[in-house]
Amino acid sequence: MAKRFRGESTHKVDGKGRVSIPASFRRVLEEGDPDWTDGLQPQVVIVYGRHSNTKNCLLGFSMVGIARLEEQIDELPHGEERERIERQLLTRSTHAAVDDTGRIVLSQKLRETAGITDEAVFAGVGGRFEIWQPAAYEAHEGLEGGEPFDAMRALADARRKAGLGP
Repeated sequence: MAKRFRGESTHKVDGKGRVSIPASFRRVLEEGDPDWTDGLQPQVVIVYGRHSNTKNCLLGFSMVGIARLEEQIDELPHGEERERIERQLLTRSTHAAVDDTGRIVLSQKLRETAGITDEAVFAGVGGRFEIWQPAAYEAHEGLEGGEPFDAMRALADARRKAGLGP
């Protein structure tokens, strides 16, 4: 079974936009980069397009992960909806290389898109990870006293609705 992005951590962003990727995320990127070998650094794709009405974060994908996303898009019929999806998820994305110290560079454009200044929160979401400005992450996750969310109950409800059982 393939490794997945899990957990959350906050990292300093220096003046040049360099930020360390969590070590466990780097292992997933290595496994998900067909060109990676010991001694090389894995590649990552950062999506900065507006991928949701509620999220103001960057999305990170391994090379295998972005290929899966591209395959899903390729299966769609040609038309306006597909074109909008391509522009948001493919046109507004960029490759980044992890350097030998485990960092990537978030360009000024990427930092401005997500409102990132001196710190970034990395949040693992299975097949991808998110990069957030810390206060935006806390607000989105309801960590500032919002309504509690029962994820296990929501999962069971979603599986029932999809006809997948409990």
